[in-house]
Amino acid sequence: MPQNEHIELSVKRHGRRFNHEEKVRKKLARSSHANAIKAKKLHGLKAKLYNKKRHAEKIQMKKTMKLHEEKQTRAREPEPVVEGAVPAYLLDRETESRAKVLSNMVKQKRKEKAGKWSVPIPQVKQMGEDEVFKVMATGKRKKKAWKRMVTKVTYVGEDFTRKPPKYERFIRPMALRFKKAHVTHPELKATFCLPMIGVKKNPNSPMYTQLGVITKGTVIEVNVSELGLVTTGGKVVWGKYAQVTNHPENDGCINAVLLV
Repeated sequence: MPQNEHIELSVKRHGRRFNHEEKVRKKLARSSHANAIKAKKLHGLKAKLYNKKRHAEKIQMKKTMKLHEEKQTRAREPEPVVEGAVPAYLLDRETESRAKVLSNMVKQKRKEKAGKWSVPIPQVKQMGEDEVFKVMATGKRKKKAWKRMVTKVTYVGEDFTRKPPKYERFIRPMALRFKKAHVTHPELKATFCLPMIGVKKNPNSPMYTQLGVITKGTVIEVNVSELGLVTTGGKVVWGKYAQVTNHPENDGCINAVLLV
C-alpha cells in the first residue's frame, strides 16, 4: 500500500469513531458560513473567480433539483389515432376551426408585439427612480453609492439565482418578492388567488419590467390553468395577462383584473 494512504489503512483496521458521521454532517452544515466569510474577505480577481464558481454551483444545484421534480411528475399518454376515413364535410369543418384559431393567435401575437391591450387603467401616474429605488451606501467607509434597493413589490422566477452580494447592483428584498396575485375575472365576477408566471410590461420604465417591479398599472402574466379556460380549438389556456389595480407595496397583496 502507498505511504500516503495510511488513513485509509487505519480505517480498514480499526474502523471510525462512533460519532464520525455526526461530525461530518455538522461540518458540512457549517461550511456555508465559512464560505460566506471567505467570500466577504476575498478581494480583486480571487473574489471574482470564487464568486463565479459559487454562482455556477448554485445554478447547477437548482437544475438538479428541478430534474428530480420533473422525474416525479407523470406525463400524459398521447391520444389514440382514430382509424378509418373521415367524411369530407368533417375535414372542411376542422380546417375552418383551425384557421380561426390561427388567426386569433396571430392577432394576439401582434397585440403582444405592439404592447397594446384594452386595459382597465389606461393611464397611470409616472414613478421616478427616487421613488422606486433607495440608494445603498457601501464600502468600508460607506462612500460608494452604486447599489440600489428596490422599495416596491417585485417578482422573480422560480429558478432565480442571486448574483454574489458583493457585485449585485439591484437588491430585491425577500419580503417584497411576491409569487401569487388576487385576480378578478370581469365576466365571472369572481376573484381567484393565482400563481404568477412573469411581469409582461411595467408602464413606467422598461428597466422596471426587466427587474420584475410591480406597481399600479403593471401588466402581469398569471397561471389560469385552475380556472379551466378553453380555447376555440379545445386546448386548455395556461397563461393569461392581468393588470394590477392597487398599490401592492401599501396593501401587502397584488390585486389585478384579468384581460379577456
